[in-house]
Amino acid sequence: MPKLKTHSGTKDRVKISKNGKVRTRRINSNHFMQKKSPAAKRKISNLQTANETNSKMIKTKLGV
Repeated sequence: MPKLKTHSGTKDRVKISKNGKVRTRRINSNHFMQKKSPAAKRKISNLQTANETNSKMIKTKLGV
C-alpha cells in the first residue's frame, strides 16, 4: 500500500505534545471579543487537549 499523505489543514491547526497529546485551539476566539471578560479571553487563548476519540482521528490524519 502507498504511504498516506498528511492532511495539510489538520497539520496547520493542531500540535502534538511531547507525550503524544493532541493540542487544539479553543472555540469562540475569533470575534465578539469586546463582550468577553479579560479572564475569559485569557482562558480562550490557551490550547486545549482534544478528547480521546478526536485525538485518534487527528493522529490518523497526520500519519502519527
